[in-house]
Amino acid sequence: MAHRPHIYAPEIWNNPHPFYAALRREAPVSQVEPGGMWAVTRYEDVLYVLKNPQLFSSEGFRSAVQPAWLEQRNPVIDSILMMDPPTHTRLRSLITRTFSAPGVARLEPSIRASAESIVADMLARRRVDFVESMALVLPSRAMGALLGLDASLAPRFKNWADAVTGVGILPAEATERRAELVAFLDDMKHHLTGVLALRQREPGNDVVSDLLQVRAQGGVLSDDELMGFLVLLLVAGLETTYDLLGLCGLILADNPDLWARLKKDRTLVPRFIEEVLRFESPSQSTIRTTTQETELGGVKLPKGATVLVQFVSANRDESVYQDAHRFDMDRTGVPSLAFGQGIHFCVGAPLARLEVRLALEVLLERCDRLVREPGPVTWNVAVTTRGPAVLPMEVHPA
Repeated sequence: MAHRPHIYAPEIWNNPHPFYAALRREAPVSQVEPGGMWAVTRYEDVLYVLKNPQLFSSEGFRSAVQPAWLEQRNPVIDSILMMDPPTHTRLRSLITRTFSAPGVARLEPSIRASAESIVADMLARRRVDFVESMALVLPSRAMGALLGLDASLAPRFKNWADAVTGVGILPAEATERRAELVAFLDDMKHHLTGVLALRQREPGNDVVSDLLQVRAQGGVLSDDELMGFLVLLLVAGLETTYDLLGLCGLILADNPDLWARLKKDRTLVPRFIEEVLRFESPSQSTIRTTTQETELGGVKLPKGATVLVQFVSANRDESVYQDAHRFDMDRTGVPSLAFGQGIHFCVGAPLARLEVRLALEVLLERCDRLVREPGPVTWNVAVTTRGPAVLPMEVHPA
């Protein structure tokens, strides 16, 4: 049997696009490591998987985050991310209102104020790690406020998110890191359980109170489902936004012409964000399992096959996007699959877009330019998300 490529190997992960371009051409549905998953790389096939949940179940995602060695339950397996209808439908309807565009608009003043204070701090220091000082801080504060978590806990959120998404891809020999991630999972559950208990006694203006109110009014929510919601919101609200912000910072620092154009006309910021989402896909992939033997892209998949749905590849499919490997914020036509599609379309997409837009608007207003330290980018590695891990740069005041 031919050697199967390992998609988390540095030579692929650090620059995935040539690898996936080759797969789209030569083997659009093919097995990869880890675990012999079937990578689906063409836009049309990815869309087919996402739109047919009866053939491609989300419950298979659970094995990716609940490895055999993990003795406790990873709470994200009780979230809507890993559920099929009808349970998925019932639970998703409970939070759709909170995360609708009007629902997140009420958060705009506090997120903008947060972005202002972050940028002021960056300018005071001049030399910063953009990821540490902006990309991580803004989503952490927003999610903390949304979930009613104490602001002092925000620095821990990244560790919690890493634990939830990272346990599934740890090599067997990484025993120290395993112990670390288990401790982070315990810490997260401890604090979220505390918030649930507090909001039961004293409701506030946050998602936890909204969910408890839904339960009190007869919305069927088990304790595990409640915890699954909070963990998913925390992780999804952090990981993708964190990576998207980091990617925006990287692309603006490396392309002064784009920076100049946005500085001149800030109404273009949303278009810039959409092209970053397509071009680099912070949410790289999602996982499904076949419920029966099925054919996809001319390949027969057995029942129970793990399917890796590659947004990172679909969003650069040359048959869908003209000049797919060029960053072009004037693109029109087919929207990217950056936030998925179908019943699992990312519920937090309006919030992520809002946070990143506000961050960029404040940066463009207050800064003259961003200058990145030369050198290769270090990328973080998680099961399904990808973005810069560190971005040392100098921030010049306007």
